[in-house]
Amino acid sequence: MGSRDGRQREASIHDNGCADDDINLHNLSPSNKSSDSGIYGAVFNLTTTVIGAGIMALPATMKVLGLVTGIVLILLMGILSEISVELLIRFSVQCKATSYGEVVEQALGSPARILSEICIVLNNAGVLVVYLIIMGDVMSGSPRHSGVFIQWFGANGFWENRRLIILIALVVLLAPLCALDRIESLSVTSAASVVLAIIFVIVACVVAFIMVIEGKTDPPRLIPDFSSEQAILDLLVVIPIMSNAYVCHFNVQPIYNELEGRSPQKMNKVGRLTTVICVFIYWSTAVAGYLLFGNNTEADVLTNFDKPLAIRFSEGLSYIVRVGYIFHLILVFPVIHFSLRQTVDALVFKGAKPLSKSRKRCLGLTCVLLMLIYMASTMIPSIWTAFKFTGATTAVSLGFTFPALIALRLGGGSNGLSSQERLFSWVMLVLAIMVSIVGVVSNIYSMQE
Repeated sequence: MGSRDGRQREASIHDNGCADDDINLHNLSPSNKSSDSGIYGAVFNLTTTVIGAGIMALPATMKVLGLVTGIVLILLMGILSEISVELLIRFSVQCKATSYGEVVEQALGSPARILSEICIVLNNAGVLVVYLIIMGDVMSGSPRHSGVFIQWFGANGFWENRRLIILIALVVLLAPLCALDRIESLSVTSAASVVLAIIFVIVACVVAFIMVIEGKTDPPRLIPDFSSEQAILDLLVVIPIMSNAYVCHFNVQPIYNELEGRSPQKMNKVGRLTTVICVFIYWSTAVAGYLLFGNNTEADVLTNFDKPLAIRFSEGLSYIVRVGYIFHLILVFPVIHFSLRQTVDALVFKGAKPLSKSRKRCLGLTCVLLMLIYMASTMIPSIWTAFKFTGATTAVSLGFTFPALIALRLGGGSNGLSSQERLFSWVMLVLAIMVSIVGVVSNIYSMQE
């Protein structure tokens, strides 16, 4: 009887690419339980992964989509992303996978794993480049906006050198945090980054509320503008940017691996709390930013705060918003860098001992990656340029395409998908492919304009 059960189990593993029973990962990653991340630390780390530079582009997407459409789309994207995260966790545990690439390999094979890891590298590197661009915009200014340092200290100083300022921030502030080799070590800085993001949202909302009450804002558009070819093109470009807002899937497994008393149910709670927090922060930021600046809303809304607003103490508030969010990005940066470094290590040093066991390799990869990210940040003109391409390609693939394919491929057996889950996975896959195609085509077309 036992032999027959064993053969049935082996057949199930062969058919589905992983075991059908619900397997806990306690023994798969060497971690000390006393130092494992608790549920709130996991929420902070996952929320920090989600809320980064993308929040600065949301008011501009609201300008294109209109308030009603934008609010609905932010909610729908949050729900879709949360369901895809739950599917990813479910099948990762089922397959004993400890990374995004491993569960992709179990479901789709080695070539798909390599492709998914390349997507993680491109997506995360693009996001980190955007962070440095925003830091440069805020501290040293851009062609159309004044930087904080110029406003504080005047012109004709080294602080006008955008590349130098970014390099100093990278070496002095970012590199020490990026050198840490456990994501759990970043839970405190992640909590601080979430607090800074909330402060930004509160200030922006209070200022917007005051200006609306005093009648100092223009009436917002409620639905998209279809009146011209350019307006339609802007709408097609902005949808992939919106899909970029919730991509955190590459950090789900590392956070799960260090979650105290980990289980799929507990990680689902982490994901749901994170989604609720992010939806409210995104709603508040997008609406407040659009109400404040209307049709003048920039791709990076932080740059709009370089001029006084029509309320008392606006100059001080603008400094709080800009400087506070720079520190937020500084604390977010190492969380995104962590999964980037882990993925590059898996691609380049496949089969080597874990990165946490090789301090020299960890520091070497960190230095190389930071240098490449810095060089890219000096060549890309704006965050809109970066987001519209990563949103249509890597972000959609990581957040929706791969999770849907994983669920459809591994969703057989006793722990397989229900009919509703299977239908949802197909819908998510079709939508992801459509968004990718439309986004890439519209981006290419807009470049030729």
